[in-house]
Amino acid sequence: MLRRKRLNQHQQEPTSNEDIVHGKKRKAFLELLLEQHFLDPSFTEEDIKDEVETFMFAGYDTTAMALSWTLYCLGLYPEVQTSAFEELKDIFADDFNRNMTHGDLAKMKYIECVIKETLRLYPVAAFFTRECTEIFSVMGHSVYPGSICFIFPMGLHRDPEVFPEPEKFKPERFFLENCKGRHPYAYIPFSAGPRNCIGQKFAMMELKTVIANVLRHFRITSLDPRDRVHVNSTVVLRNVTPVRLRIEPRQQ
Repeated sequence: MLRRKRLNQHQQEPTSNEDIVHGKKRKAFLELLLEQHFLDPSFTEEDIKDEVETFMFAGYDTTAMALSWTLYCLGLYPEVQTSAFEELKDIFADDFNRNMTHGDLAKMKYIECVIKETLRLYPVAAFFTRECTEIFSVMGHSVYPGSICFIFPMGLHRDPEVFPEPEKFKPERFFLENCKGRHPYAYIPFSAGPRNCIGQKFAMMELKTVIANVLRHFRITSLDPRDRVHVNSTVVLRNVTPVRLRIEPRQQ
């Protein structure tokens, strides 16, 4: 509860749940792509199809695994789960059955930190590659243009100089005041730069929606400690054996 109160003191007021943002109407993703096509015909209908397929299908399995890991962490750390539930009580009061709005999602600051800390320890994009275009040096070694660089977020996210006590689950790492001065590429669960994940904001909204609906009605307990949950670092970070959770209804 103290963690929740402290977080509220350092967050801005959430945006409203209106269709008008800063005087402009929100537009659907497909509408934005079509507008770009009409402005620049070199962005073809086939390009639009590819973007939509990437946005929808590439986010299906990754979001499912991110949800699985977040529920596991919530069940493993009851004090974190309690703080997340307290935040939901502040947002929904006693009406846990009403429909969730965009404004509600904007208020879920602590839950967003929980998701981010989960993705620090369990980044669903287990690895990705980039082609080097300019020569640079790292740890005394020169990397030349044309080289393929293998990026491993799970290791990067455990750098103790950036994330002290890296194996501890601490959502407060992502409070605004604790992010100041952190290199923007020190935390890259959605990659980074011009080729980062096109659907990261949408994925965060999905995760908040599902997690909030689960926590509003159920209490979660993880049955296995982290050293018993083994992962397989394929394209998507998966658990080797089932993640076992006990889910109990909350007393209304």
